[in-house]
Amino acid sequence: MGKLVLIRHGESTWNQENRFTGWVDVDLTEKGKKDAYAAGLLLRDIPFSHAFTSVLKRAIVTLEELLRAANQPNVPVTKDQALNERMYGDLQGLNKGECADKFGHDLVHQWRRSYDIAPPGGESLYDCAQRTLPYFESQILPMVTGDKNVLVSAHGNSLRAIVMKLDGLSKEEVLNLNIPNAISIIYDIGPNGEVLKKQVLDVDTDHGAIKPEDKRKDHELPAESLLKSPVSK
Repeated sequence: MGKLVLIRHGESTWNQENRFTGWVDVDLTEKGKKDAYAAGLLLRDIPFSHAFTSVLKRAIVTLEELLRAANQPNVPVTKDQALNERMYGDLQGLNKGECADKFGHDLVHQWRRSYDIAPPGGESLYDCAQRTLPYFESQILPMVTGDKNVLVSAHGNSLRAIVMKLDGLSKEEVLNLNIPNAISIIYDIGPNGEVLKKQVLDVDTDHGAIKPEDKRKDHELPAESLLKSPVSK
């Protein structure tokens, strides 16, 4: 049995400014770095064989901070564009509230939340999954089914695509799935790729608390914030 740990990057400068980020290569805020480090403290007891991340700075720095906190700075790392965030096209760099005022709330909501409708010049969640999942299935999952512990530091939508596969979510159910910054999702994976257990680790550095959660209904994890919060990049 291997463990697969998925973590969304810590808060970025454009998360803080409520901007569509996509493939724009912004850095983490100080809070983002602090949260990534706190997440790593929770993962010290998992010896990682390999780590994967995107080619975007916010995911890479999150991984670096996490491995430093976990006292595993020498874990081999593979970076690949397949794990990049969903590309938001013409919306990248725009404030989300201003976009709603300009294009209408319903249209912007459709661009952000629908499974297969892309914003102008960008990707839908379906498009993102079409590049993320083949990479996951060919490069990452075989390591985990081979009894290795693997860490993936990536983005809201590339991780949603992976969780959708592992949890068996429909395209309707995945629309309600949101993964907040610096959340770690830990899967125990069997030799045939089956999910044996799922655990969620949530950090709250604003209040100095670290909160683990462990539930068995996969599509309900982690907690209500993952399912009810709007998707943000």
